[in-house]
Order: sequence, then structure tokens, then C-alpha cells
Amino acid sequence: MQKIYVKPKDYWMNDPNGFIYYKGMYHLFYQCFPYAPRWGRMHWGHVVSKDLVNWEEQGIALFPSKIDDRSGCFSGSAIEEDGKMQLYYTGVNYLTENPEDINLCVDEHFVSAQLKITSEDGFHFDNIKDKETVIPVIHDETIGDARHTRDPKVWKDGERWYMVLGSTIEDKQGKLLFFTSTDGEEWKFANSVTRENFGWMWECPDYFEVDNRQVVIFSPMQLFKDGKAEDAQTVCMQVKFDKETCAMELPKEYQFLDYGTDLYAPQSTLDEEGRRILTAWLRMPEPVDGKWQGMMCIPRVVEVKENHIYFRVHPNVQAAYTKEISTPSEADESGYRLRFSLEDGDKVDVGGYVISRKGDKICTDRSCLFGKYPNHRVKFETPEMKGFEIEVYVNPNQISVFVNDGEAVITNAVYDLEEKIEADVAITIETIE
Repeated sequence: MQKIYVKPKDYWMNDPNGFIYYKGMYHLFYQCFPYAPRWGRMHWGHVVSKDLVNWEEQGIALFPSKIDDRSGCFSGSAIEEDGKMQLYYTGVNYLTENPEDINLCVDEHFVSAQLKITSEDGFHFDNIKDKETVIPVIHDETIGDARHTRDPKVWKDGERWYMVLGSTIEDKQGKLLFFTSTDGEEWKFANSVTRENFGWMWECPDYFEVDNRQVVIFSPMQLFKDGKAEDAQTVCMQVKFDKETCAMELPKEYQFLDYGTDLYAPQSTLDEEGRRILTAWLRMPEPVDGKWQGMMCIPRVVEVKENHIYFRVHPNVQAAYTKEISTPSEADESGYRLRFSLEDGDKVDVGGYVISRKGDKICTDRSCLFGKYPNHRVKFETPEMKGFEIEVYVNPNQISVFVNDGEAVITNAVYDLEEKIEADVAITIETIE
């Protein structure tokens, strides 16, 4: 049983996949290499929860078994149809493998296709004969790329099915592809959208409507050009999407999903109450204790107010922190929550992770905890804001700073976090009972 934070026991984890509330349970799948804390031939791990707080491991759900996914089951999504769970995902086929490590591809000589598998109960995906390729490798370069087309997000609106995929134009310009279907089996290309000088490949797209607004989230690769690690970043924006033609207008304005720049590849779904929620992968530079690498962030509720996209802590998670404590050493193994407000110049040092207010921005600094990773960013800041109520969720390897109930969030991976707090302001410390 895991609380709040989903992480692997002794292997590699990345993108959240197939996030869905299905038959009274939250199902969260994720890419993983279940043999070591390193990148490898991707499988899908699987956890479930009744409340988004307590998570139970279910083992491996998907594994390479067909020509189209022989080199890995990459990211995808879930949808319920006729009481069954359908998973759509990208299968990868390495056409030239590294003879010394078959988990690696030589010179990007690979192709990608989109596959589907159906489960009667959301737990059993072992009948590999049920796997079918629904969108074969795209060889028409005017539509998409044969290699870098992936991460299907599927949804229904009325009787029509939609799929959005991330792709690229000649490895130089990111692109979203839209497909439609009448049955979820036969898919037709409908439209695409792109933008110059905004990353060479757009990964993990997600489209949804919330608060009568249309929102798209995706992860452009090489968006940052500062020479640091993790140049791919996740952005979100309000768009205009024509459901008939699948034409999408992207505005010039966009937000970052998270200003800590460690979160990536988010995926959303609807919770039990119909709220739009999401989680994302926390990227980490090396395994923890040599055993595991990568974890998921706290589930967040997505809302749009006054033309701004908020990412608020899910109320189930907020409600779990009921026990007030005096020091971090008294906390549950999942960690603790801090609450405080900051005036200009104030700071709070959370075990070496410094949160401060500088003018109208909230800033964080993990320099003391990240000294052995010189190629990673260590200082972060929100956009200018007007309020400074802070809610911080602290885990030994992940800290999330929510400002003004999700107006902006900074989430960071940390190592060697100390069990002490030094603060210029009054703070409340709470943990899980």
C-alpha cells in the first residue's frame, strides 16, 4: 500500500497512462522498465485506489508481445465503453537494435503505431490476442512522422470518438494530429495543428473542456534552450477547438503546468464527482538508493477562473492531512504538509529546500540538495502574483509548493532532505493519521 505518492519499488517509472475512474476505482497505469531503475523496453505498471490517497500495486498490465509493440508499450489513455475498459497506446518497433543492449535503438531506426486492448474488468489484460493495431505506422509525411507519432489520448463526445496524437514535422517542428472514429476501431485523420519555434516534437497531448473552456496540454521537446537537462517542458493553454473539423487555434499565451520544470507528461481524467483531475511524472536525475527512479505527483484538480488555469490539490488529498505535529520527524513515511503566508523578504527552509518571497513572486532553491547535479536547474520562480498563501507538500524525494490554491505550483525532485524546518513566519505542520 502506498499513500499519496505513487512510485516504483525497485525499478524505473515514467509517464502516467490510462488514468480513469472505472467501476468505483481509480486506475492509474504508467510506463516502466520492471527489471532495473533505468530506461528499457517499456511495459505498463498498474496501481488502483478508491480515494486517490491509498494506492495498491497491481503488477504489470501491458508488456511487449506484437511486432508493432515488440520494443515497448509507450504512453496512451483509457476509456470506458459498454462497461469495458479500453486502453489505447503507442507500440514501438526498433528496426535496428544495439547488439550490446537490445533495450536501445540504433540511430533512431524505429517506427511507431497505435494499438488497442480491451479488458472486461480493468485488471486483466493477459489475452494478447485481443491487441489490435488501430492506426498503423504513418508513412505519409504530410500527416505525421513514422517514428515520432505517439501518446494517444482518446475521448468521446456524443457518438463521435476523438484521438489526439503528438508528432513532428521533419524532426524540427512539433505537431498535434487529430483522428476521429464512429466506433473506436476504424480511425480517420481529421486535422492537425502546429507552431514554429515551439519545440521539435509535441509529446503527451491532452484535450478537455473545463468550466466552459477548451484546454490543451502538451509537452514540447527542446522548448528550453538554456543548455540544462530536461529541456522538454509541459505547457497548457486555452484554445478554440472545432469539434466538426478538428481545427484547433492555439493562442500566443500559455502557462507552464508547473514552474518547477521537473514534472512532465501529465494525463487527466474525471474523478468520482466529475471534476477534471490530473497527475504527472516527476523526473529524477538518478535512482534513489540505487533502487528506484521516477514517481508521480499529487493529484490535482484543474479549473479555469478569469482566464487562468489553476491546478489545485485534490480535496481528498487535502483532507488526509489531519494530524498536527511539531517537527518533520513525527510525520508519516509519506511526508507532511506545511501551511503559511509570506511577506516580501520572508523565507522558509524545509530541510535544505528554501521557499521565499521576492517582490511579487514566490521562489524556491534546492541548491543545497542538488549540488551533485550541476546540469540541472536549482532555482525556480512563479510569475508575478497578488496573494501569497502557501501550501507545501513534503515527501523525502518530492516537494510541491502550491501558491494561492493552485494559481501557480512549483514541484521539485529532491535528495537528502533533512528533517528540520527553519522559518521566518508562523507555520502549521500536518501529517496523515
